[in-house]
Amino acid sequence: MRTQKTMKALFSALMLVLLAVMVAACGGGDKGASQQASGQAEQGKEASSGGEKKVLKVGTDAAYPPFEKQGPDSKPVGFDMDIIKAIAEVNGWELQIEHAGWDPLFEDIDKGKRDIGISAITINDERKQKYDFSDPYFDAFQLIMVPESANVTKIEDIKDMRVAVQSGTTGADLAEKVLGKGNPKLKGFDDTPSAVEELYAKRVDAVVADNAVLNDFLKTSGKEGYKVVKDPNVVPEQYGIMVKKGNKELLDEINKGLKTIKENGKYDEIYKQYFGEEKK
Repeated sequence: MRTQKTMKALFSALMLVLLAVMVAACGGGDKGASQQASGQAEQGKEASSGGEKKVLKVGTDAAYPPFEKQGPDSKPVGFDMDIIKAIAEVNGWELQIEHAGWDPLFEDIDKGKRDIGISAITINDERKQKYDFSDPYFDAFQLIMVPESANVTKIEDIKDMRVAVQSGTTGADLAEKVLGKGNPKLKGFDDTPSAVEELYAKRVDAVVADNAVLNDFLKTSGKEGYKVVKDPNVVPEQYGIMVKKGNKELLDEINKGLKTIKENGKYDEIYKQYFGEEKK
């Protein structure tokens, strides 16, 4: 009986040891599998995070063709839109482009509601005090649009005329210097198309605005009997892409993208599409 009991005891002990080993193995396997799954999930999360594009909010005043206007679906289209999209492609960005209006565009950049402003914005000392600008991407100058019969050859010739401008623009500043601040003959509008329509309706005698915009009106409006006049003494201007003051990281990325599209021919391709020739 003693031997039988001993064998039973040994057998029971052996079974307990085997059971303990199996439980440990199962537990260790579950832990290992869990750690592996967890690691794969983290790697997937990191890969997903790493693959996400930076989303930037872009504002414009979509009433300034050919630089920006509202397309058939009300989304902004034009030269500026194609330029910023080409820069975004270089940098791997995703853009949310919206029409903001002229004055609200500047306010949105101020308040951080938008990251980028692009809307044929002339770089000048006053604006540089509040905003940062990219390297120039377009050379512009002011033109005077008048009836063909008008005897206008220089900017001073409009001083006794009724003149329409888009408020807050360099064209408005130039006209104000000639006519004088507060002159009732100087009419400001929210956008350039409204100023030009005022000329067509003969409620003003001239419009002062950027060259590409007024030339576009002459080509596309279907209205005859009008001309544009360039005063060679008026200082040329340059457009820049605007960001919040101090946002150097974004500004550097914009300049990198702009430099790339100028070097790889994409800029010239876009320029020719809108202006019929490569930039000189």
